[in-house]
Amino acid sequence: MGLRLQVEIKESLEELEKAVKYATKASSKERLQMLYWLKSGQVTNRQAMAKRLGPNEATITRWLRKYKDEGRSGLLCVKHAPGKKSIVSGENLERLKQRLEEPQGFHSYNQIQQWLENELGLRIAYKTVYQLVRYSLGVKLKVPRPKSRKQHPESQSHFQKNSL
Repeated sequence: MGLRLQVEIKESLEELEKAVKYATKASSKERLQMLYWLKSGQVTNRQAMAKRLGPNEATITRWLRKYKDEGRSGLLCVKHAPGKKSIVSGENLERLKQRLEEPQGFHSYNQIQQWLENELGLRIAYKTVYQLVRYSLGVKLKVPRPKSRKQHPESQSHFQKNSL
């Protein structure tokens, strides 16, 4: 059936039960559930644990090794890749923020792209500029609403007077 798991679990059943109950992340809950089942004797080998819990046997082995080496805190720590560093950062980002806060602002993302190239010497793709300004900085461009050329100024003032 498989080799019996020989792991010394330091926490008590009550501690583990409480930790499983109040775990906020699914990954933490899975790992704590594994410890609880091993401590209570409900599961005795990796194969049964893998069937009952879901992850592969190799994953169970890796988790148990991590628990032996680093303890409960090491088991629950899930590392994430740091990701790519931003192209515009530090002083350049502050200059861009200040420029965006000015009353005249920018009218298009192409203008921002040109400004970054001329002022800061950064050649950045349009899509990257859009994502940086719109989502990272949370800024909307200051663009007036479109007006029809055929619109009469008298009818507009009439509308404003009567709408109040």
